Amino acid sequence: MKTCVIFCAAEFDGLLLPIDKDALVIAADGGLRHTQKLGIHPDVILGDFDSLGYIPDDSRVFPVEKDDTDAMLAVRQGLAQGCDNFLFYGAMDGPRLDHTIANFQALAFLAAHAARGTLIGRDYIVTVVSGQTISFPETAQGIISAFCLGADAAGVTIEGLQYPLTDGSLSAAFPLGVSNHFIGKPARIRVKSGMVLVLWDRANGLCSWEDSEC
Repeated sequence: MKTCVIFCAAEFDGLLLPIDKDALVIAADGGLRHTQKLGIHPDVILGDFDSLGYIPDDSRVFPVEKDDTDAMLAVRQGLAQGCDNFLFYGAMDGPRLDHTIANFQALAFLAAHAARGTLIGRDYIVTVVSGQTISFPETAQGIISAFCLGADAAGVTIEGLQYPLTDGSLSAAFPLGVSNHFIGKPARIRVKSGMVLVLWDRANGLCSWEDSEC
């Protein structure tokens, strides 16, 4: 898989993992501050730069009045360059709740385009599972929650957690999947159809993706 690492303008609490040398690195507007602190020169700098407050050299400038958020501009750029695994920093812990929700929808957009997306925040990691299975080792601890995005998610199986589910369904109108718990066993979440947003403690690291068909 080709990885795209996107830095957004919200708070940033350090890298979870070193950035692969072959990854495409994009600074979206104020996310440039984070790359500067890390001493990283992004491959692409883009946005309307209302957060950064100035227009950097060699950047792609977009109008403030547009349909895409700066994060979505970065997503489209990554997809156009053949990326199918997206990691976001600075995408959840800012003062704008609406932008956090917009970034949840960006994960859904990526899932709809056969790509994986993961938001890495200060306390939580978030991804969207659709027609796939994710897993966690028995060492994982804390709370893990799963929420339906959009139309009902069907064929949802949750294994190795405190509250299991076998070939069930999740609805966007009821938070059935909130506050599940790791219990010292290998855990898996499988979604046959629909989209499920899953979030867990950052200390557990990234989930593993199983490529077998649901």
